[in-house]
Amino acid sequence: MIDWLPSEWTQLSSKYTEDELLTSHYWKTIEKHYASKNRYYHNLTHIYHMLVQAKDITHEIIDYDVFRFAIWYHDIIYKATKKNNETKSAEFAQKSLKLFNFDEKRIKNVVILIKSTQNHDIVLQENNDNAYFLDIDLSILGTDWDIYQTYIKNIRKEYAIYPDFMYKRGRKEAMQHFLKRKSIYFTQLYRDKFEQQARQNIEKEISLL
Repeated sequence: MIDWLPSEWTQLSSKYTEDELLTSHYWKTIEKHYASKNRYYHNLTHIYHMLVQAKDITHEIIDYDVFRFAIWYHDIIYKATKKNNETKSAEFAQKSLKLFNFDEKRIKNVVILIKSTQNHDIVLQENNDNAYFLDIDLSILGTDWDIYQTYIKNIRKEYAIYPDFMYKRGRKEAMQHFLKRKSIYFTQLYRDKFEQQARQNIEKEISLL
């Protein structure tokens, strides 16, 4: 599964640079960040699942390369004790992509997509790319309960520094935020596919907290 990722990165990045050393260096940097020891959910498996879903909806995405770069970098900085992970990840992406032959406006759109994951609200309004990006990122919420259970266990491991009373309170507030929305997902495709199951999963998780 993850063995596919290096070639996927090379295929994308080599379109914007002929520097193979740079492409290789960036891959090693990406791998190092996502494979760090405290990553139980926000790791390369998460990136893999997002990229696979992106392939399935290529025809729906206006700027597929911006979309993919945003996937690669959206969680590259991830510390459970920090609230600025999305901003730091966006800054990391911007700095990296400036060394590619990649248009400034497209880099800006990568930054926008990454930052939008902080509150999971659409910021980029000119097309549906932001909507699909957020929906893919949250697709785990609408999976079968067995898969969802593994997800919430891994999230708890990432927040192991916090005692149960703090974690449960914060997690409950975060998940209730999604339930209060008219819909968790922004696109009709993902609403049809995941909305009902996601709400059932979240309600069940909250009842167990």
